[in-house]
Amino acid sequence: MDALNCDLKGKKCVPCEGGTPPLTEKELEPYLPQVPDWRVEGGRALAREFKFKDFAAALVFINQLGAIAEAEGHHPDINLHDWNRVKLTLTTHAVGGLSENDFILAFKINALKK
Repeated sequence: MDALNCDLKGKKCVPCEGGTPPLTEKELEPYLPQVPDWRVEGGRALAREFKFKDFAAALVFINQLGAIAEAEGHHPDINLHDWNRVKLTLTTHAVGGLSENDFILAFKINALKK
């Protein structure tokens, strides 16, 4: 995979087809620096936890990321817990692991917290 094609800025999620293989560990490498604070879990998912000042701020964030996810057609698992923490998990079910879409969405979600 060409490193130039791995720049996430300005990219949009595209529909995935079954039978497409998930990204390999080597293919993940150029994406990881672009999504700080996200970690690969089990080689099949990206995860990050966000902490907020209160429950209301966590809900605002969830609604903002929900709008982005819906526009991209790629949806994270969302877990609001301990009243002010949101854990997000991204994976591409159609490929059985990680795809570029997961990194694109993580990149866009990170932009919400700046």
